[in-house]
Parts: sequence; structure tokens; C-alpha cells
Amino acid sequence: MPATNKPLRYRQIHLDFHTSEHIPGIGSAFDPEDFVATLKAAHVNSITIFAKCHHGWSYYPTKVGAPHPNLMRPDLMGEMVKALTAADIEAPIYISVQWDERNARIHPEWRARSATKNRFDPDQLTAGWHTLCLNHPAYRAELLEQAREVARKYETPGLFFDIVLTPDCVCAECLARMAEHGLDPENPADRLKNDEAVNERFRAETSAALNAEFPGLRVFYNCGHIHKQGPQRFSTYTHLELESLPTGGWGYDHFPSSARYAATLGLDMVAHTGKFHTSWGEFGGFKHPDALEFEAAQMVALGVKCLVGDQLHPDGSINPDTYASIGPAYARIEKLEPYLEGARQVSDVAILTAEYFHPVGARNNLSDDGAAQMLQELKLPFDVIDPATPFENYKLIILPDEIPVDARLAAALKAYTDRGGKLILSGRSAINPDGSFAVDAGIRSAGQVAFEPSYVRAASGLDAGLTASPFVMYGAGQAITAEGAEVLAEIGPSYFNRSYKHFSSHQHAPDDPAAAALGAAVTVKGGIGYIAYPIFEMYHAMGQPLYKYLVRGLIDRLLPSRAIVTDLPSSGRATLTQQSAQQRHVLHLLYGAPQIRGKAVPAGEGTTRVMEMIEDIPTLGPVTASVRLPRTPARVYDALTGEDVPFTNGGDRVEVRLPSLRIHAALVFEGTV
Repeated sequence: MPATNKPLRYRQIHLDFHTSEHIPGIGSAFDPEDFVATLKAAHVNSITIFAKCHHGWSYYPTKVGAPHPNLMRPDLMGEMVKALTAADIEAPIYISVQWDERNARIHPEWRARSATKNRFDPDQLTAGWHTLCLNHPAYRAELLEQAREVARKYETPGLFFDIVLTPDCVCAECLARMAEHGLDPENPADRLKNDEAVNERFRAETSAALNAEFPGLRVFYNCGHIHKQGPQRFSTYTHLELESLPTGGWGYDHFPSSARYAATLGLDMVAHTGKFHTSWGEFGGFKHPDALEFEAAQMVALGVKCLVGDQLHPDGSINPDTYASIGPAYARIEKLEPYLEGARQVSDVAILTAEYFHPVGARNNLSDDGAAQMLQELKLPFDVIDPATPFENYKLIILPDEIPVDARLAAALKAYTDRGGKLILSGRSAINPDGSFAVDAGIRSAGQVAFEPSYVRAASGLDAGLTASPFVMYGAGQAITAEGAEVLAEIGPSYFNRSYKHFSSHQHAPDDPAAAALGAAVTVKGGIGYIAYPIFEMYHAMGQPLYKYLVRGLIDRLLPSRAIVTDLPSSGRATLTQQSAQQRHVLHLLYGAPQIRGKAVPAGEGTTRVMEMIEDIPTLGPVTASVRLPRTPARVYDALTGEDVPFTNGGDRVEVRLPSLRIHAALVFEGTV
């Protein structure tokens, strides 16, 4: 029977076990004592184990599904639960949902049929999972009954339902449902709406049934991304699990943006990275311990608990090298836990997520990611929010690139700025169809400028990092007329757009110094700044520091007092948390710059991707940091060692200096004088 719902633990493992029926001797080498001892030595206190895998096989004596035909220990999962429970290691249980290859063979009528070629509907001669559609009542009933079977029979704190996807389905049942609800199956947006509605019905039915029978049972539905679609999207969840394997295709920028949004939803949460060099399913791949230590430290610095993905060998033997690499990271987290419980981010800035307004069924919006990347590099603590979040919690809100502003949102933004809140808009954000703006920014757009790329010439004093000469902008600028706003930079044309009719040099033509400006590039009026380009998507694509400096110049005008100021390099990271009950703040300083080492990692369907990875993190130092605090602390000390850290106080700021920093430091500002 399930245990009472308790807070998630900080040091978790997700133990993949997707095991083909063509492999013999499943679980033959499993040793409960070695299994538990290995986990204990690595400071692990929770591990998700498998009831049913993607192949459709179960690892216990199920009457609903089918045990693996080569299972050597009839109740492998049960043995794991018993050994883990005796050692006070939690054992959440995994059930695969839409990937169930056994059922795909037995019930081909349950298979999803994708409208477009994608990995969810591979052809019969391709090695890959054949996705099942949740629009089939018989399959939903089978999933629920297997979940009940597991929860009735085994002591577990919760169930992890994996692979709840949007496969772009146009099977017969989905076509009928779309017709019933007035959706056009030839419209990708309508197909996504249908997929989401089908999945939400499954989540709602399953959670209601499990909550009724097993109060306190944790339930999570995984789709590889925490979609920024408002808090109601997660009403059927008891907690959040943020799948984001940096080397597995998500990259190192995905998790911070996802975590900054998840933190606003008020649910307990754990983050997934992996022990793999690449991603899930990799046998014999090992991530460097420095990378795991940095990733775990970044998780807790952002208020998220830690989970490392592993994969059990089919014979059931646990890999000692894997847990030797995890151990140092989890030893650090175990020491830090008193400074993590109940900690809340201190965030001056919010990014109003573009993903909320432009759902695509995939991972993060590029404008969101570019904005998050910039703010991390600038060491500006921020949240990612949707319109349901109270705006008054923040000093500055950014509307990145493509935020449509209707009457309701315009009223909320006006109320926010009337109370002294500041805004930064970019690109097409807040532009009405007639070119006016939905907020009082003192500007008007005449549409897109005729040159792409174009050039920006910044006024003196906008930001010290900007060039005096024009610099190229690889994006579509808006033709902006100032109507009361101060112009801080202007757009200039090139001699001509590159075409077969006229081109110059290897790329675009240079700027035309004799031509008139095409309009304002950067403006500010009162508390509202504007940049006439999709600057955040551009930064995500090109990484040009000058784009970041344009944004920094506006931020410095609108937000003169920052929560954190530090001389960490741009690839360093800094967050500030508050533990109100303990009367303390904790400053997390991190450095673990990833490098692109792999240039052609297979990414499916004949494509490749680059590999960001961390191998050997150098020691930095000295490092200084200044934090804005409501009162002078009585003491500053290192959370890991307990050693006092000298500090100076001036006004509302406290400054510290560390002789050195390697990977992570957590500095505690405690009490009051």
C-alpha cells in the first residue's frame, strides 16, 4: 500500500529498465544487499524503479499486464521495494504509458497515426517505439488497473507515469473526436489541441481514481518538458519532475528556464539529469563527476531537488562506476539540505513566457530561452511567469519578442506600471494591428523595416560594452517612430539587401552612412523600455554579446539596484534564496562552463546535434559578490564548511570576497545585528 504523501527527497535516482524480450536472464544477477549498499554509499535516498517498461513488459507478477518472459526473479520489483524500504530509501514506481511495444503488436488499432513524419509513428522496419493513442478507453482502463494493482500490492510513495505525449495523432478515433469538437485535422494547432485534450482526460481520470483509493499517493505524468501553459495544466499532479538532460538534447540552457517557471507553480519539484554521456538508453556511458556536481548544485540553487537518471543492466546488477561518479555530488547536497528546505528564490525580474501564447507541444520557446540565457549571464535573479502570476511580485517584467497583449493583459500591465513596475518589450510584443502599442511606451510601429539584416547605432551612454560604430542585427526590426519616448539607439540600413541583382562581399552589404535612419531601435519612456528587434531569439541564435548589452543598458536604467552584483564571468551563475523561518538568505555562486565537444551526435531520423559537456572545472578566484538585503546580517558563513566569511556592509548591501571558487559555493547570511 502507498505511503503517506511527504515532501520529495533531495537525492534521487531514476533507474531505467527498458528490456527487450530477446535478452535472456533478466534480473539473474540482482543482489539486494549490494543494490542497497551501493545506493547508500552514493548518498541516494530515493530511487524510481520499474513496474512496466517501454517494451510493455512488467517486472513483478502482474495479472493486468505481462511479466517479462525471461524474468529470472518472479518479483524483481518487489524484492527491490522490500530492500529499499528496509534501508529507508524511497521507491516510487514507474509505468510506461504511450510507449508499450507489446501492446502495439497485440492492439495495432491502439496505435497513434501521426499527421506528419515524426518519431512517434515510425515505419514497421524502423527500430523505435510505436506510440499508443490515449483516445482508446480500453487502453486507459488497462493503465489504471495496472496502477491500482501496483499501489495495492507494494509500499510506494508514488507513481511515475512516463510518455504522455502529443503525437500529432490522426487515428480514426482522433479524427472522430476532432469532428465532434469542431477541430480541423488539417490544422496543426487544432491537432495539438486534440492531443492535449485526450491526454488531459487520461490524467484527470487516472488522478481522480487513484486519489480516491490511495489518498496521499504521489502522481506525476511525464512528457519531457514542463509546459508553460498556466497552473491549471498541472491540477492533476501532486508534484513536478523536470526532465532536462543537458547532454541528452535538452542542452544546459533548458533547465534554468524550466525551473524558473516551475518555481512559480507552488508544487514540490525534482529535476532530472542523467549519468549518461549522451542520453537515456546509453549503456557504458559515464558523465564526468564534475558535471554531475555542477548540475546538482545548480538544481538546488534554483530551489529544485535532485535526480540522476541511470539504467540497470538487464541482469539486474547495479553499476559501481555510476554511483562512484554520483557520490560526490550527493555528498554535497546532503550537507546543504538544512539551507535548502523551504528556501524561496529572490527574483527582481520576471520573463512573461512566450510559450504560454505560442504553444507548440515541444520544448522551450526560443525567445524565452534567449531571455533566460541573457539574465543568467547578467546574474539577474528572475522567474518565468504566465499571466496568472501576480505581477506585483517583481520590479521588472520582460515581454520577449512575440507577446500578444489583449485588453485584459493590457489592463494588468497598466495597473502594474501605475504602481511603479517596469517593463521591457521587444520585437512584436504588445504591438496592435494598427501599429500602436497596447502599453504607453511612447512609440508607434509602421511595420517591419525593409532591410534584413540592418544595423544599430547606439547613443553614447546606453551601455559601456556597445560599439560607437553601427553593428549588424540578424533579425527583422520594426520601423519605430518615437511619440514621446527617448531614443537610445537608431536603426540604419545597408546599401541594399543581398540578392542575385546586387550583392557585396561574402555576406550582407555594409551599412550606408549617408542614409537616413529607419527609426528607433531602443527607446524608453517612464518605466517602459523597448527594443525594435526579436532580440532574445536573435541572441539565442547568434550569441552576439552586443545584443545582450543593449538589454543590459535598458535594465540598468530601469532597475538601478540589483539583488546580486558579482564579478563572476558571464558563464558563471548566481542565485539568492531566502529561508524566512530561519532568518537567513543563501547566495549560491556557481561556475561550470559547458563546452561543445561532440559535433555530430546522432539525433534520430538521420539528423545530428552538438554535444555540450563539462569535464574539468577550473578554480576561479578571487570572486566578489554584493547582495541587497533587508537588514545587516549578524554572520556570513560557508554552508558546507561552517567557516565564517568576512563581509562589509554599506547601506542595504552586503559584500563578500571569496579567495577561490570551484564549482559551487553557498554563502549563508544569517540573523540580524
